[in-house]
Amino acid sequence: MPERTVVVASTVGLHARPAALFSQAAAQAPAPVTLTAASGRSVNAASILGVLSLGIDHGERVTLVSDDADTLDSLVAMLERDLDRE
Repeated sequence: MPERTVVVASTVGLHARPAALFSQAAAQAPAPVTLTAASGRSVNAASILGVLSLGIDHGERVTLVSDDADTLDSLVAMLERDLDRE
């Protein structure tokens, strides 16, 4: 299964607005996406509560896994931007 590792660029990490934007994009993906934090905990990326529960901070490495490589590339591109400033 394809996976990508990325460093979260948002200054607040994956909290509030960035987490909402990310989970909404993951929910629209044609295949399920799993988000794994540096702690090793994994959640469904489409779940805003799951994403928030990981407590991912700015600069933390996360891993995304999905059967759809295009979706992974799109979500990685999101995480590489400061979503809180857009």
